[in-house]
Amino acid sequence: MGFRRVIITNFMKTILNIVCKIDNREYINALSSNKPMLIIINHINFLEVPILVTHSSPIRVTGLAKAETWNNPLLAFVFNAYKGIPIDRKSAFTESFKKVRNAINNGVYVCVAPEGTRNISGVLSRGKAGIIQLATETNIPVLPVAHYGGENVWENIKKFKRTNFCIKAGQPFYIKINERPGKEEREIILNEVMGQIAALLPRQMRGIYSQYAHKNCKYLDFI
Repeated sequence: MGFRRVIITNFMKTILNIVCKIDNREYINALSSNKPMLIIINHINFLEVPILVTHSSPIRVTGLAKAETWNNPLLAFVFNAYKGIPIDRKSAFTESFKKVRNAINNGVYVCVAPEGTRNISGVLSRGKAGIIQLATETNIPVLPVAHYGGENVWENIKKFKRTNFCIKAGQPFYIKINERPGKEEREIILNEVMGQIAALLPRQMRGIYSQYAHKNCKYLDFI
């Protein structure tokens, strides 16, 4: 681990452990039991990425982030330390997908949030089909991970109370398709993928994917 990353990791872990009581046992066990792959996560607020990255150490985890993130010098400094991968949502993803594949080949897990945007309520919102393209074009397995508790962080800070932050991990899988899926097929696949995240969340946080949380999957090949 580079010197800059060590300093940032130790600093952020100290701050995060003051703010949160983190249960990452299931997450660490899943990372330790598998080879590097894509990690799909629910997206609530600013907490999840720093926690997932710093509380996986020494296992290396990075993430996909919108290219505009690098316009902020401080965020650019942090993301570069962890070799974050920018993705330009206005152009083709070919170069970003190549960087994802290279990162995983070099022993690094890569996080991506299929929802594409934060949902501060904590309730899982509609995913974006880009995760299907990413997983199938790179032929990379996917590890579903969900977290909860962080949606209460601001309320708890006002009360000088630590936030319980729990990370759950599911069973990894490949997306199995023989050709480019049509619109209806793509929606079914997306529902199955998001259902794997939903299954790890408390029932009240599963949102529109509650019905897919424990449903048999046609397009997912579990490892």
